[in-house]
Amino acid sequence: MVFRGGALARTGHNHVIVSRGLTGTIYLPADLLRSTFELRIPVAELTVDEPALRSQQGGADFPPDVPQSAKEGTRRNMLSEALLDGARYPEILLRCERLEPSGDRLQLLAHVQTTVRDRVRSVTVPVRYELGEDQVVASAEFALKQSDLGLTPFSAFLGALQVQDEMQVKLRIVARAAKTQAGPARGRRG
Repeated sequence: MVFRGGALARTGHNHVIVSRGLTGTIYLPADLLRSTFELRIPVAELTVDEPALRSQQGGADFPPDVPQSAKEGTRRNMLSEALLDGARYPEILLRCERLEPSGDRLQLLAHVQTTVRDRVRSVTVPVRYELGEDQVVASAEFALKQSDLGLTPFSAFLGALQVQDEMQVKLRIVARAAKTQAGPARGRRG
């Protein structure tokens, strides 16, 4: 989620930005701290203010009636050369540098290398996880500054209308075990 700011903030809107096109690979060995991942977010598939997700935020900060022109303007600004430059940099890349315990047995601290545009930065993310038979569900909620990713938040009218530097990030990733092709059994089981 991104939030409006500046002297003219009341004329702008807070927005819910979503990625549904995330792809990648997670390697999950028996020693969970040796796990790794690489995730790719296609920026052209980012959406702005899907009604159902916006209504989940509730309250005066996220009224349901955002004009279509505001949604389109936000998306256009987000993908422009000034911010994500989606035409030249079609994806955001996230790679696990390392995992460490957080003190909570169902949460890890993930040190993540982010590549946004051509800028490589590292961020630390508290990640909760659930391990199932054939899947892992990872979720997190944390604040992140656009400047931490090497970005300059959108601003207009000499800063009177702007997007705040700090975003609120919520994620939920469900990774399922890769299906393997069955073939004839080879060797012996012992």
